[in-house]
Amino acid sequence: MKKVLSSVILGALLTVGNTVIASGSDADPVVGTWKLNLAKSTFGGGPALKSQIRTYSQSARGLTLKMKTVSADGKETTTQATYQLNGTDHPSMGNPDFDSLSGMQIDTNTVEFTLKKAGKPIGKIRRAVSKDGQTLKINFVITNADGIQTAALTVFDKQ
Repeated sequence: MKKVLSSVILGALLTVGNTVIASGSDADPVVGTWKLNLAKSTFGGGPALKSQIRTYSQSARGLTLKMKTVSADGKETTTQATYQLNGTDHPSMGNPDFDSLSGMQIDTNTVEFTLKKAGKPIGKIRRAVSKDGQTLKINFVITNADGIQTAALTVFDKQ
């Protein structure tokens, strides 16, 4: 009986401990699917995108971004990266302009990233989710793979 009681108590403690750990790791407000709002976005140094859908998910490995973009000329690319907001470089796949990124949390809703190509910084991004969680603004300046500096303020609506 003592062995059974010990097992029940241990199981209860593990369950409570896991619940506390899970509740302590709040989801990033960017988690979800976001659609580019072209009417509210501005592009400089190059043509406007035709569309972009960003899907963010969160796991024990960190945040994962899967981004489907259609450029002004109709070319579709899919970029994917899994990262943590700890200032270290994390690989990114699918975008010819950069191959890694590092991010730092500024506040609950704001993150700043450095994009790199072959270890060399090529741009900065500031990502901010509105207080109501319905709008995502991404302000960036990068030098693309062709050596052209582009900048934009892109606005996304939560789906």
